Amino acid sequence: MNERDHMTSPQADTGSLGGPSSHRAPLGHRAPLGAPRSGRGPRGRRPGSLLAGALAAGLSLAGLAACSSDSSEADGGRPSVVTSFYPLQYVTERIAGDTISLSSLTKPGAEPHELELTPQDIASVHDADLVVYLSKFQSAVDDAVSSSGGSKALDVAEAARLGLPAGSEHDHEHETTQPGGSEQPAESEHDHGDTDPHFWLDPTRLADVADAVAAQLKSLAPEHADTYTTNAATLHKELLALDAEYAGALKNCTSKEIVTAHEAFGYLAARYGFEQHGITGLIPEEEPGAAAIAEIVKLVQTKKIRTVYYEILVNPDIARTVASEAKVTTAVLDPIGNLSDKSAAQDYPGVMHANLASLVKGQGCS
Repeated sequence: MNERDHMTSPQADTGSLGGPSSHRAPLGHRAPLGAPRSGRGPRGRRPGSLLAGALAAGLSLAGLAACSSDSSEADGGRPSVVTSFYPLQYVTERIAGDTISLSSLTKPGAEPHELELTPQDIASVHDADLVVYLSKFQSAVDDAVSSSGGSKALDVAEAARLGLPAGSEHDHEHETTQPGGSEQPAESEHDHGDTDPHFWLDPTRLADVADAVAAQLKSLAPEHADTYTTNAATLHKELLALDAEYAGALKNCTSKEIVTAHEAFGYLAARYGFEQHGITGLIPEEEPGAAAIAEIVKLVQTKKIRTVYYEILVNPDIARTVASEAKVTTAVLDPIGNLSDKSAAQDYPGVMHANLASLVKGQGCS
């Protein structure tokens, strides 16, 4: 294997920090729930809630609710909790364990930015005793929560301390190639506003979100309050230890500039002293035009960046093209918006450790 391909597989050697297999959670903490949807590729999909279509077809909220039975009754009285995507699912499961009936709207292997909801998904939001979500990240979820009244929902945006502006010093407006070969700034049906939503790549922010989830769960099921307090404290401590491990390992690096498939790593970069340059913006399925690709290739060469990072759930071809033209290596850096069977591990800490190993090697850290 030559140097260029040293990290093209998510199962590549992770060095002294431990391989993916050494960071797998016990079965009780494995996060994927449900099965991936079939027939979906990594690109080319457009998000969109089916709520409007369902209502237009004459399905009332009562009709949607009839698509599913009362979750609490069906689960022996356990509260029904729905999370919108994997990191929120992970912290909720770690805190609540089997005291709740937990499901995730984003099924394993699906790209979370592109989430579409079925009528059954919308019914689950309406029927849930608690919905844990991040506003302005998945518009279909926002619509479903809004239509349900929102009284049983926890929006983690405040606890996550969102506020990091989208983009970076490297701003090529993320031009996209249009039919006929013309290029123009990308427009997307996703609306993250001007704020980066990927807070969970800073473990300290995820720790604060875990505390907020624990507080909400205590209100939902006060008989389990002591369990939630204990589990949340344990998780908070683990996440702060992960943060300290990142800070120590990434303190001395040859390069402090990272080139990523899309701008998902702003909070990680800000926390550990890196500058992020995304090949695309906050939306991974954007297709950069030739001018944008040429600009990022030039940046890689000028800044003497040694590694271009790609993702598991997004087609890696563009990142590999940039690396090939710049004559540098590639490696996986997973934004952990979701897990798949190709993920380096099957829980958040495991993938975070795999990411750390990629960064240590790719950025020349010692």
